[in-house]
Amino acid sequence: MPARLSRRDFLKCSVIAGIGVYVAAPGSAALAALFERERLRPMPWDPATGRIRYRTDATAKASGEKIFSFDMRSRDLPGWPREQAHAMLLRTTLADRAYQGFDLSSLPADLRPDRVVTADDLARDRVAFPAFYGEDLLLPPGKTPAYLGQAVALLIWNDFARFRAAKSRLKFRPELIRWGAQTGPVERPPWATFRYVRVGGTDAYADDVYSSYKDTVLFPTGYRKQNPEWVQGDAGGKLDAQGVAHADAMAAELDAPAAGKLVIEREYFSQSIDTAAMELDNANGWFDAETGTVHLVSATQSPNEIAEDGARMLAATGFGVKRLVLHPCYTVGYGSKDHNPFPFVALMAALYGGGRPVRLANDRYEQFQSSLKRHSFRMRYRLQADRASGKFEIFHGRMTGDGGGRMNFSPSVCLVAATAAQSIYYLPRSDLSSTVIASRALDAGSARGYGTLQSMGATEMLVDEIAAELGLDPIELRLRNVFATGMKNTQGAIPAGAQRADEVLRKSRAHPLWTRREARKREYEAAHPGKRYGVGYGCVQKDYGTGGEAAFAEVALTAQGRIRLRHIGIEMGTGMATSQAAVCAKWLGRPADEVLTGETDWAALPMRATDDTWTMSQATQDAHVGDPRWTPNYASPSSASNSAYFFSHATREAARLVFTQGLWPAALALWGQGYGGGQLAPLSVRREDARWVDGRLSAGGLAPLTLQQLAAKAFELGLATAATVHSFNRWQWAEAEFPLSGDDARLPLDGVALRWGDGQGAGAGTPTAEGYRMIERSRAHYPPTQRNNAGVTYYAAIGTIAEVAVDTATGQIELLDHHSILECGTPIVPELVSSQLQGGLAMGIGHALHEFLPLYEDGPGDGSWNFNRYQLPRARDVAVWAQSGEILPPLSPSDAPKGMAEVVMIAVVPAIANAVAHAIGHRFRELPITPDKVQAALAAAESAPRAQQART
Repeated sequence: MPARLSRRDFLKCSVIAGIGVYVAAPGSAALAALFERERLRPMPWDPATGRIRYRTDATAKASGEKIFSFDMRSRDLPGWPREQAHAMLLRTTLADRAYQGFDLSSLPADLRPDRVVTADDLARDRVAFPAFYGEDLLLPPGKTPAYLGQAVALLIWNDFARFRAAKSRLKFRPELIRWGAQTGPVERPPWATFRYVRVGGTDAYADDVYSSYKDTVLFPTGYRKQNPEWVQGDAGGKLDAQGVAHADAMAAELDAPAAGKLVIEREYFSQSIDTAAMELDNANGWFDAETGTVHLVSATQSPNEIAEDGARMLAATGFGVKRLVLHPCYTVGYGSKDHNPFPFVALMAALYGGGRPVRLANDRYEQFQSSLKRHSFRMRYRLQADRASGKFEIFHGRMTGDGGGRMNFSPSVCLVAATAAQSIYYLPRSDLSSTVIASRALDAGSARGYGTLQSMGATEMLVDEIAAELGLDPIELRLRNVFATGMKNTQGAIPAGAQRADEVLRKSRAHPLWTRREARKREYEAAHPGKRYGVGYGCVQKDYGTGGEAAFAEVALTAQGRIRLRHIGIEMGTGMATSQAAVCAKWLGRPADEVLTGETDWAALPMRATDDTWTMSQATQDAHVGDPRWTPNYASPSSASNSAYFFSHATREAARLVFTQGLWPAALALWGQGYGGGQLAPLSVRREDARWVDGRLSAGGLAPLTLQQLAAKAFELGLATAATVHSFNRWQWAEAEFPLSGDDARLPLDGVALRWGDGQGAGAGTPTAEGYRMIERSRAHYPPTQRNNAGVTYYAAIGTIAEVAVDTATGQIELLDHHSILECGTPIVPELVSSQLQGGLAMGIGHALHEFLPLYEDGPGDGSWNFNRYQLPRARDVAVWAQSGEILPPLSPSDAPKGMAEVVMIAVVPAIANAVAHAIGHRFRELPITPDKVQAALAAAESAPRAQQART
């Protein structure tokens, strides 16, 4: 029976490009048959300790319930046909000759696909990628593939048995693709270049002479053989010419350093890796031609993107699509499912299913051949230091990344790599540029680390070399140059709050792994002949957020005191659903009872965005700011470590409004009951006196009240019982003035809607939907668009000590132990921070020692890669039983949580590289550090004295 939307659901649809869009996230009525049990489970909250006992999704995951889209089949989905079709993509394995079609004659007649879709079909039916992904959803004959593994055809079978048999016959058959003349790889200009020049003032706190934030970011005038060209430097010219003139002066000083100055120049390489998400890219889509509805179940970190761009994509086709129903599920991916083209390929597949749902799901070979990769980077650094003081003076960096065949997020990865290169150091003068080229490699996108793993890891290796040259303890050199509170980054911006990398360094310096490293080296090598022992260190600070963070959150009470939280965020393995539930406890006394993630229906608060928040001019922003429903950005995907700080801000503000506009006045009404003002009258009590103890609200000696009592009173009096809010952050929070009383008259939000009582009566604001009234702002205060040039203002820091043993016979590197010290503000759920730390360290260890993908013809684009060729770290590789970690305590109970899911994987990479240098005396500058590279270095070191002896 066709799946039908109820009238209520239909009215809730957003309309985009004439397509009605309805998003039914896990837990919604549309998927009640799958998720009802999960929705009704009580929150695992222990009021006695104020702690969550386990993740909200723990039971569902451990018991194998269907919360991932990979597990969904049409028979599992209410209202879908039971007959499930299956599809696969044919992909090219070359990218240097013209594609001329394909040949399926090797398949017997009974295994031929029921439907074959090619570029000709897409052109006829006007089916194309959204602009973000470029052209050629399927490659047409006559064109040279832009990249290895580019899709040329979609094959659909109406039953699984034939699909499985046919797919097995088609795999590893490059002869299926017909080729024409050799053309060489497609040549295109780089995807992006950014250059940041800064000349500081008389000291670290004085105004800058020149900076990107104060003046301008530099952009090339053009490219010559993939290399950027710049304007002529002119100290009295335009801002960009002034910046180049300052950069030229720095380069001249580095070329001819003065006496007493040390200049070291080094080149580093960070490899391409697979994101290795345990949930493969997948989706299940059904086009119900009778109702004109496309239904899609998809693994994604960015459901709002699919809802908007998917609707525009469908509206442009000739299929007469009237609405899109999207079911985003829990996923895993750590960036790999953010702005991934796969869901749009699945939308295309759904259109050609002939009435059957079409499941398109990678196997592991296909995942290696097509999934988003981490950008490889080559970095050339020059750093000048004063020999007497060890203080850094000039940092010059040139970075080149490989973005592969589609642009994806290469421009922002390019930007972030450059702005992160300074790591934890204050640099008085700097000239840092980054270019990401277009190539025939697979697409590189939003992988964990996002360019900073590459650039900061290299900086940390360079700093160790400088310490050796100056004869200084590596941590001591770092302390002499550490970035302190109030200093400016290489873009000229002052970061938010206290900078605590110096505390991380001091605690690291006192740790036994560090203090005993020389004694331990002697002891270990004496006890283990043939092995060399080393200890290394790395300390980094990474930004979190994008500079355009936007979030919706709804916190709503029932009359019985149950708490429901709705959020735009997607649970992708970080524990976001659990932590956002916990954020409610500060204002409501306990976590949310029900959490709905991946929500995109915000009819209660009808905000709209009209321009690109990162490129809009100040004049554009000023022209819109008077519209109370306008915002610079509508919603952010789950990425950039944004849940702990940015998403929590929206959740916290929504919960706070429910308290200030609902529960607190309800409490005063209850305490004030009785003759003469009841128990409240004799006391002087302010809102700041309120405390939740054991799930009950009290203040100044007043009788504790349960949330159920307070909610019932709020409903009775028509007070606020639910709040939906919208927040925006451009390296500082947008604020707005609202017609609300007291502290709520100006809030760090740009949109607010409240439900008064049950939503049926009167109340302040403009009626919208679901019983809400929008409290339209009277004035908005948005961060200036120039703030984009700040690059970043939010940092979390980590230091990692690594202990290794190197086998001189085999070249094997054994990680014996590692200890990390993390600074992340106030953890929301400490156990989740611990899990992110452990998982991130494992990923960093894999990057340092094991994981590697060739970029071009011998890489994964040929479809032959799997885990038999690609080595992930195992428990034995990560010192699973020895490793330890600690978190710096917050400076105060009011410290905000910081995004830390990315930073935890970075410091261990240079720590291992520096430890290997300590062990064998050779510095590796190309990752990963593999046994064959170690053996070659040892052999070279052994032969060098013999060669010298022969010469003498």
